[in-house]
Amino acid sequence: MSYNVRGTFTANIEPLDHTPAEGISRFSLEKQFRGGLEGVSKGEMMTAGDPKLRAAGYVAMELVTGKLETRNGSFALQHLGTMDGNGRKLSVVIVPGSGTGELKGIQGTLQFEIAGEEHSYSLEYTLPQ
Repeated sequence: MSYNVRGTFTANIEPLDHTPAEGISRFSLEKQFRGGLEGVSKGEMMTAGDPKLRAAGYVAMELVTGKLETRNGSFALQHLGTMDGNGRKLSVVIVPGSGTGELKGIQGTLQFEIAGEEHSYSLEYTLPQ
């Protein structure tokens, strides 16, 4: 059975000193989730391109720890995003095999929207019976 939860989040993104190559930037990522998912995440993001020209891409991995509705545990999210003259494309999936505790076996996708200072998410997921 598929479930869907919604809520808001805050994000803190800070540049990291070491970058693997010129033109690639690294950032630490910390989030606080509220709503159907109550918890925190920590991770890293890498970017390339020029967002000011609306031509860029990013990848990120973050570990979310907290309570999803009534279940406690953690899981990893994998991000892949690009933007160009035709718009934005974003995929955020729960990494298979990353669920722990009562979230073991979790699968799903996350969508988020950022409108000014407002950050909201929608998480669609399944868990084994």
